[in-house]
Amino acid sequence: MTTLWLTRIIPDPHSREARRDFRNAVELHYRIMKLFPDDLGDQARRQLGILFRAEETPQGSHLLLQSRTCPDLAALPLNYGRADSRLLTPLLDALLPEMPVRYRIDASAVRKPRKSTQELYGLKPIVALTGPAAIEWWHNQAEQSGLKLDTVHATRLDAATGIKAQGKQRIHNARTRFEGNALVSDPELLRQRVEEGIGRGKAYGCGLLSLAPARPAR
Repeated sequence: MTTLWLTRIIPDPHSREARRDFRNAVELHYRIMKLFPDDLGDQARRQLGILFRAEETPQGSHLLLQSRTCPDLAALPLNYGRADSRLLTPLLDALLPEMPVRYRIDASAVRKPRKSTQELYGLKPIVALTGPAAIEWWHNQAEQSGLKLDTVHATRLDAATGIKAQGKQRIHNARTRFEGNALVSDPELLRQRVEEGIGRGKAYGCGLLSLAPARPAR
């Protein structure tokens, strides 16, 4: 498996640039990409394996950033906030079959109806899922990612939004946070899916699957 880094950025609430970035998924994407070499072409995010998730905690906002290359944190603006990076690979190398883990992911749970169904019911090409349909989507994704779910807590989040390409393309990715406990069913597949991310909207804060060891259920 490729080496993976996990970076945590805790923005300074007094930083105007940080406040702007955290309000807009596109601006946050641009900020993150400035921490890496800029000569990698149009597929730089995919090549570098960049995934991120912005979260609100009782202590304030923070950002989790996963990448195959350690970011240059010195490229953050002055007084942007605190940041540190550590290797994620050892944790993933320690995954074993039937190992209990805690998981969290902000994912864009969607379905693509058939064209005939779209026309019949006036649906959009991509339909955001909520409630039981979103949980069913996550169950399927988890099973295909080497996880056997034990518990699922789903929280609907605000969509990841922004405007890119000189105002010509509007970004809107519906998001649901899934978290709970699971057992590892296929460690190698799970490592691959962690590295690649899950679902749509990976460039704008969706798809980063976080894992942590958990105590066995009694």
